[in-house]
Amino acid sequence: MSTIAKAASLAALLACAATIANATEGGTSVYPNGTENYMAGALPPPGLYGMVFGNHYEATQVNDGSGNNLNIPGFKVQADVVAGRLAWVPGTKVLGGDLVAHVIVPVVNLSVNVPGTSQSKSGVGDITTGLGLGYHHSPNLHSVVAVDFFLPTGAYNKTDLANIGKNHFALEPVYAVSYIDPNGFNGDLKFGYIFNSKNDATDYTSGNEFHFDYAAGWGVGNGWTLGVGGYYYQQVTEDSTSGVNNGKGSAMAIGPSVKYDSGKGWFGTLKVENEMNVKNRAQGSSVWLKLVFPL
Repeated sequence: MSTIAKAASLAALLACAATIANATEGGTSVYPNGTENYMAGALPPPGLYGMVFGNHYEATQVNDGSGNNLNIPGFKVQADVVAGRLAWVPGTKVLGGDLVAHVIVPVVNLSVNVPGTSQSKSGVGDITTGLGLGYHHSPNLHSVVAVDFFLPTGAYNKTDLANIGKNHFALEPVYAVSYIDPNGFNGDLKFGYIFNSKNDATDYTSGNEFHFDYAAGWGVGNGWTLGVGGYYYQQVTEDSTSGVNNGKGSAMAIGPSVKYDSGKGWFGTLKVENEMNVKNRAQGSSVWLKLVFPL
């Protein structure tokens, strides 16, 4: 997933470029920015659903706090991620909404290159689980409110260059909304605000983070929707640790996005994102695939 794909511990780059202002430990986040696409806030009918997210991410530059490329020779982060998601809608009403529970398990293949060294890792990353409520305001307008929990299940070693886990818990309130028209405008927003706990291995607590994924397109018939998608990210509070010059990370991304709805209960989305206006983080591009199907 995009941020998991960026889960190379960029803190190691401090040894290569002391001018980097880290902005969240390792310059990464527990949430995979840009994951969501069309249908982000539309809860399906009661039942059990499978989802598969596929992501390829690649970055060859790291930017400082002013958004300037630090020009680190040979720097490269590349990751391929397949994440399975299981969502259960039991048909239970709570506060007027439909209850939903979910879990996401990512499998990551990650490689990191910096001047003089490189490292690769593969394995299960940090698992996400959560509870939410879905609302259907009209045939076209839908929303979800939820709380997600990020669990430190991915492999982590503070001396490693590449880490596929963050080694700390995090909590995220979420709000997502979708407007769906098979023959007209389609719009989606998924907002989140992340509260990070301390990484006990490094005594480092990353700052709070605000982000949203978005998609906007037009239904052209026969199940197809064409448009754009991406994300916006802004670190809100400073990190907490001693002896480190911390800045606040920020980034955004945009690119073409397409959805196909089979009309038989399953649909898929595909998008390409290019990051821009990136500060205190790696800058790269992603290809995202999402498939949703009833079980």
